[in-house]
Amino acid sequence: MQTIRVVLLMFATVLLMSPPAVASPEPTAHPTLERMRETVMRASALSSRWEGPQTGPAAQAGKRIAVICEDLRNGGVLGVARGVEEAAQVVAWEVRLFVAHGTPRGRRQAIDAALAMDPDGVILIGSDARSLDARLAAFSRRNIPVVGWHVGATAGVRASEHVAINVSTDPLEVARITAMAAIVSSPEPLGVVIFTDPSFNIAMRKADAMAGLIRDCQGCTLLAVRPIPISSSAQTMAKETRELLARYGASWTHALAINDIYFDYATPELTKAGRDVQLFSAGDGSSGAFLRIQAGTFQRGTVAEPLNLQGWQLVDELNRLLSGEPISGYVPPFQLVTPENVDAGPQLFFDPDNGYRQAYRRIWQR
Repeated sequence: MQTIRVVLLMFATVLLMSPPAVASPEPTAHPTLERMRETVMRASALSSRWEGPQTGPAAQAGKRIAVICEDLRNGGVLGVARGVEEAAQVVAWEVRLFVAHGTPRGRRQAIDAALAMDPDGVILIGSDARSLDARLAAFSRRNIPVVGWHVGATAGVRASEHVAINVSTDPLEVARITAMAAIVSSPEPLGVVIFTDPSFNIAMRKADAMAGLIRDCQGCTLLAVRPIPISSSAQTMAKETRELLARYGASWTHALAINDIYFDYATPELTKAGRDVQLFSAGDGSSGAFLRIQAGTFQRGTVAEPLNLQGWQLVDELNRLLSGEPISGYVPPFQLVTPENVDAGPQLFFDPDNGYRQAYRRIWQR
């Protein structure tokens, strides 16, 4: 797992079309501005309470586990992979990493290599489960259980026929919190651009949830929704940012994104243009996002997932399946990180102080 540590160090140094038709989220009543402020305040509050599972099977030691990662350039994928590595050491599992590099060919190769390993279990991190169902069926035929992170649209339940659980916070709630944080951030009219990844259904649904709140907001204008694959953001975001600045000028005041990585490559162009576009991300709380928020440069918020905790949960859910027991279905909390609370912890990521390591060790009898 040395690859994970090296990529993490590289990632931590990064500082820094018209809207497509997307599926509509479940209908919700449009909240008032005051209700939005209350919701944003609750999402920003730190919690030290463990609300996850209390019981479960002891660790099934000595298992060989394949971890298939969508793209380690994505800080969320990288953070979860690190959590899996940490927890796997506790339960005495051998973990082998396969990286898809964010491409269809890479996904095929990663799955085929993982299958050739003949593992006891599989952890799928960041890839869309339904689009891969035909290939993942090979694991089911060998009775190899598969669990996933951010592999489906709904948290805590089966992500597809062959993936037993989607470990995630509530993605649509994350999206709504992000849009609300932007709306309440300024009394001035908002001109908003949304960045999303068209490769993933859940990314498009998150973008649509954000867009719905912006459209319903008095004084807000949805300027554009830009579909840009995360895997190509390094190559395309500079050009996209320049085009948006040229097209919308001072009307562009805020940007929302389904992942922090878009802002890693947009902020240099905003700096060159001398524009203070305010940035809010619906995932996943990268080190670059924390640094920007701490420095007060462009980014005002990120909805951070407890990535390390989710890595531990993936190990726990897979251990339950290997023990012949049902999944816990736990849906962990997220944290809205803002300038007001970004210094609450020593790390450049959200790692809740709720005792999750001790809780899982008790369950695993480790």
